[in-house]
Amino acid sequence: MPLVGILALQGGVAEHAEMLSSIPEVKVRLVRIASDLEGVEALILPGGESTAVGHILATDPRGTALREAVLERIAQGFPVWGTCMGAILLAGKIRNDHRRHLAVMDIEVTRNAYGSQLESFRTMEPVKGIEGGPFPMVFIRAPVISQVGPEVEVLATHRGHVVACRQGKLLATTFHPELTNDSRFHRYFLSFIS
Repeated sequence: MPLVGILALQGGVAEHAEMLSSIPEVKVRLVRIASDLEGVEALILPGGESTAVGHILATDPRGTALREAVLERIAQGFPVWGTCMGAILLAGKIRNDHRRHLAVMDIEVTRNAYGSQLESFRTMEPVKGIEGGPFPMVFIRAPVISQVGPEVEVLATHRGHVVACRQGKLLATTFHPELTNDSRFHRYFLSFIS
């Protein structure tokens, strides 16, 4: 029974927890401090406010300890999935922003690329590695993945922009699968657990 952690500093925590809880045999743990990672086999970085969460991870003593623990686990092959804000945290480069958070994926993201909250939208797109037809995608003040490195596999695009990609056991989506009734993306991520 896999134990999946969800970074619970701010953002769409409850929605990911609800989606994971709908999948048989999955246990969920909310991760707020480094010791919460004990026994966790994969981690989701949910959508939220990247500036606020990045600040906590960079300046708060408990946040920096958590950041270091996550980085240490990633170096050992720990699966991590970032949705929206989480993709920004994973990105090696953020366009027009000197800050870098976890910076473990060879991607560049552009924040709020689709505009304000009022310009949020839903669409359907095929996703490499996910069967069953196009996947429903919810974009809310979403970034785009503006560049990917040679080790990054593009999984989905929308209007020519990369919206889902993978680098080893690291997964980034700029949309919110947790805001749909479709658990296929969460199940795909669970397949990363050895």
